[in-house]
Amino acid sequence: MGYFNSFFGHLKTVLTHKRWVFYYASRLGYAWRGLVHDLSKFSPVEFFESVKYWTGERSPINTAKETVGISYAWLHHRGRNKHHYEYWVDVVGDKEKLHKIPFKYVVEMVCDWLAACRTYTNDSSNVFAREYSWWQDRAPMLKINGETKMLITKILWNLVKHQEYTGGEKGALEKVRELLPHWERFYNGEMVDYDDI
Repeated sequence: MGYFNSFFGHLKTVLTHKRWVFYYASRLGYAWRGLVHDLSKFSPVEFFESVKYWTGERSPINTAKETVGISYAWLHHRGRNKHHYEYWVDVVGDKEKLHKIPFKYVVEMVCDWLAACRTYTNDSSNVFAREYSWWQDRAPMLKINGETKMLITKILWNLVKHQEYTGGEKGALEKVRELLPHWERFYNGEMVDYDDI
């Protein structure tokens, strides 16, 4: 595959992904997070490595890791984007500390996953169910704070549940948008129980 095709192929992939993140974030009331999402992907260290390893079928970061054992684009990206859970993992002495991720970045992270599902699979069917299933399989292995895991589960499960009730993706997003302020109050330590919402 030529450099020209890889350059514009990667650019199209990034813009498609950003469009879907903005779509989901806007419908959940976080348009600004969707707008500024992944701007570091346009930095030279991230963009040109990704062009080099772009295939159009998966993240070039994974291809770079498999090919040369490291992705400098990923190291740069995860250290500058707070919607990645890896940003919130720290080492204190000889122990890892999993910090609680601020609410707005949790919502952006979920939107990022939904958008990646649509961008890389090019399949718009059952996005919520597929991501919830992926999350159930992967959550035990991921280094994410326990309270943050609970919130992610709550958001994804409700998207699936309300899609079934409302008969569509937009209805599910509207319902979850209504619930997010209540969940945020609980997540931030106010005396509201998830089960009462």
